[in-house]
Amino acid sequence: MPRTALLVCTTTALLAALVSPAAVSHAADDPAPVPVDRFEGEVPFASQPADGIFTWGSDSDDPPTLQFADRSDAPEGAKVLSGTYDISGYGGFSHDFAAGEPGHDWSAHKGIRFWWDGQDNGKKTNFEIKDGGANGEASELWTTSFTDDFSGWKQIEIPFTDFVYRTDYQPVGGIDHILNLTSMWGYAVTLPVGVKAQFAMDDVELYGKADQSLRASVTTDQSVYPVDEGGTASVKVTVATTGSAPLDEPVTVAYETSGGTATAGSDYTPVSGTLTFPAGTVSGAAQVIKVRTLKSGKSGKSGSGEPAETVPVKLTVTGAKAPATNPQVVVNAHDLPYLDSRLPVKKRVADLLGRMSLEEKTGQMTQAERGAVGTGGDVAAYGLGSLLSGGGSTPTPNTPAAWAQMIDSFQIQAQATRYQIPLIYGVDAVHGDNNLQGATVMPHNIGIGASRDPQLAQQTAEVTAAETRSTGVTWDFAPCLCVTRDERWGRSYESFGEDPALVKTMETVIQGLQGRADGSDLHRDDKVLATAKHFVGDGGTAYGSSTTGTYTTDQGVTTVTRQQLDAIHLDPYRTAVDRGIGSVMPSYSSLEIVGDGKGAVKMHARADMITGVLKNQLGFKGFVISDWNAIDQLPGDYATEVDTAVNAGLDMMMVPYSYQSFTSTLTAEVKAGHVSEKRIDDAVSRILTQKFQLGLFENPYTDTANASQIGSTAHRAVARKAAAESQVLLKNDGGVLPLKKGQKVYVAGSNADDLGNQTGGWTITWQGESGTHTTGTTILQGMRDAGGNVTYSKDASASTSGYDVGVVVVGETPYAEGVGDVGNGNDLELTAADQAAVDKVCAAMKCAVLIVSGRPQLIGDRLGEIDSLVASWLPGTEGDGVADVLYGKRAFTGQLPVTWPRSESQLPINVGDASYDPQFPYGWGLTTLTDVPSGGTATLAALGAAASAAERRGADATGRALVDKARLIVQQKTGGHLTEAVSKPFADADHLLLTGRYGEAVRALTQAYRAA
Repeated sequence: MPRTALLVCTTTALLAALVSPAAVSHAADDPAPVPVDRFEGEVPFASQPADGIFTWGSDSDDPPTLQFADRSDAPEGAKVLSGTYDISGYGGFSHDFAAGEPGHDWSAHKGIRFWWDGQDNGKKTNFEIKDGGANGEASELWTTSFTDDFSGWKQIEIPFTDFVYRTDYQPVGGIDHILNLTSMWGYAVTLPVGVKAQFAMDDVELYGKADQSLRASVTTDQSVYPVDEGGTASVKVTVATTGSAPLDEPVTVAYETSGGTATAGSDYTPVSGTLTFPAGTVSGAAQVIKVRTLKSGKSGKSGSGEPAETVPVKLTVTGAKAPATNPQVVVNAHDLPYLDSRLPVKKRVADLLGRMSLEEKTGQMTQAERGAVGTGGDVAAYGLGSLLSGGGSTPTPNTPAAWAQMIDSFQIQAQATRYQIPLIYGVDAVHGDNNLQGATVMPHNIGIGASRDPQLAQQTAEVTAAETRSTGVTWDFAPCLCVTRDERWGRSYESFGEDPALVKTMETVIQGLQGRADGSDLHRDDKVLATAKHFVGDGGTAYGSSTTGTYTTDQGVTTVTRQQLDAIHLDPYRTAVDRGIGSVMPSYSSLEIVGDGKGAVKMHARADMITGVLKNQLGFKGFVISDWNAIDQLPGDYATEVDTAVNAGLDMMMVPYSYQSFTSTLTAEVKAGHVSEKRIDDAVSRILTQKFQLGLFENPYTDTANASQIGSTAHRAVARKAAAESQVLLKNDGGVLPLKKGQKVYVAGSNADDLGNQTGGWTITWQGESGTHTTGTTILQGMRDAGGNVTYSKDASASTSGYDVGVVVVGETPYAEGVGDVGNGNDLELTAADQAAVDKVCAAMKCAVLIVSGRPQLIGDRLGEIDSLVASWLPGTEGDGVADVLYGKRAFTGQLPVTWPRSESQLPINVGDASYDPQFPYGWGLTTLTDVPSGGTATLAALGAAASAAERRGADATGRALVDKARLIVQQKTGGHLTEAVSKPFADADHLLLTGRYGEAVRALTQAYRAA
């Protein structure tokens, strides 16, 4: 906690005296305080590049309201900065100095201080400063916090030594990880979440005199030094200075081995002494402390096994900043059965489980956000079983090497626990290793579903697994097996489609991620543990049923009969269990099963579904992980929430920033008898089983052998093929597509040249962002690479005369989860700018419109003026794949994975509905470069007979090919004039095909043909 000056006043007169210049005391050689903000109006409300104060937040409701308010009790001057806030995601305000001026030099001062009007709400407020870089929004962030546990004005003093490098977010990926203080760009205040409150702040200033400990620091090359019994640990101690200047004054490091679980004299030889770095020592100089461990003389003998033992090395530093934690030497566990890789996993689990304390077991059931554990000391302190990186929680720089170094630094902390149980590290790699800059980013699942190519789906997952594992991540929170039933849902693009049969077909991704269903491939350096999510019914939530913030659909209520639940939402999980899925994540949403008398119950509380159905009926053998802070949405106090979730069958809890409370609460609840030890043992057994299968006990650290393949040509070729196969040609009057290289092509639209828009949410950050934030090829660049004669005008403002054809690429900007719900600041309409671009280009020439989006956009009012229409979905980083089908290098083969509605009032609309009259039916997709069979009904009759025969003999590939031919005949016959009589049997046919009923599929298509 930051050190603060306790100047709390009760009267205005006393306050005025305390803050007057005469009343402020400081050492004689301290420089005078330097004002940063007086809040008297000298700094306006303005954002970059101007010098100004501005607000920010995760959505439109989260930025606070600010004003310069007259206060008679103002600590300084007449005004203060005051405001109100009610934040659900994140929010706060910043003062950025003018970008056009040099940064400010704060290096002569000890720290920064300000007055805060306490509300005594017990909430933590984060305060950060902006160091180095080009300006305030391209700087390096250093952070600390204070707790509002007081009332009235209080001066908060924060020495610069209290600031730590921010690990969860850096606007430019970090710079040098050194708080230089010579080029400062301002500060930011992040206000508390989950409380509706007000605040006031005044008189931000620099104070005190800097000392060398601010500019010099002592570090060790590791925090934990595991060695085998009898080995010697070498603790490297380094001194470094800001700017790499030599030391002004001597630095001494006194060291001593003491404490820990190892016994001096029998387990190790104690050492003590002092390392001296004289004045003038160059930055980066290092010395080594040797700690020798001793053999017990029993190693290898029966019954000689021992758990790991620790030898802390206490460091006392003078003249520089000490390491955040003292290093410790660890004598590795040895000669215990669970360490024997030759034993069956079941026996290893039983042996280890039998040795563990209750506290060690509850620790294994706990997952924390890596940004919450700092340098990782709590990994050992709480015996944590897992860490994760939430969306956008990346190391800096965001490179494969930095990921590996970061995860290994956490993993080594686990070696300081008694049984050295390794961490399992998880991320949401939902379309490639999408957290990593430069990784291969695949189309989102909605596009993979459009490909109708299970083999390709598996290949994309294989690339994802290989790239992800080579950064140290062993666990992927994917695939999403949701069956999206309403495209107003902000997560609809995470689904393979609206038909459970299609979702099941695409579950080859599980083998792509994990390998063989028995788990025997999980130890490989190109496989990760997969997660089926979100169990169960997340795609069926009703519009308007969500009670989470401003969400309308996400995390809402799915109301179904038992039969509907089994047939639509549960069916993909049967397949996942059969495929050996290693973990399952329940949904935030609530499930109401008509007639069961329970009403709407949060899935994290439904023991009947998690334990009763998933584990007992379906036979799921992996472990169940909660969603992010999901237990906080359950009724009751915190202990009740924990009891409910664990007793429902959750095995590990994702409690990103409340892991301390969770572990202590769960331990207490077990001791109180509210959670049985049998339930705990079952949970921990499941977790340990996956860790053993992943090979983490033998190889806990990152194998970077495949790191050179991240973003490689071979991997991008898979993504390019996936992008091409995901394109769905909805209309192609006059054969406008494919384009010819000799044509002069006018390209317009917001999404033609925007890598961020075409990759969508869950790319580098949780919500994604427009612009260029990773490595890839935009659709425009892909067209140029294909040899096209292309002119680009984003808003179609350039002259449209003299062109053969126009291509207008429009659609959505990135979003994720409920932030993207329709009704939460979103709709299914093109923006006014995109509509204008379509209108102008299509009026001037033949045109093709590509819609880059996570869901259908309402285009019916412009369909008549558009010659060719393509659903491009979110194709990922490889825009060349889109160009491949545009220019005829590949044929259009994609089919709609969801129904394309005529209007929002039709939603929800899905294949199998009694009333079904969409703009384009489920399964629709024109093709190019392919001859359509002739012969009409006679040909269809022949195809139907052949398809039925193929079905009887189990010739699936033949059956599918025959149905595809029939589909092309029907599509050609309709000429794009679709009625309910055509669309309903047409959509039904695709469902029949996916369920292996090829003869029936052709008969349904014949019905559609006759109605056309």
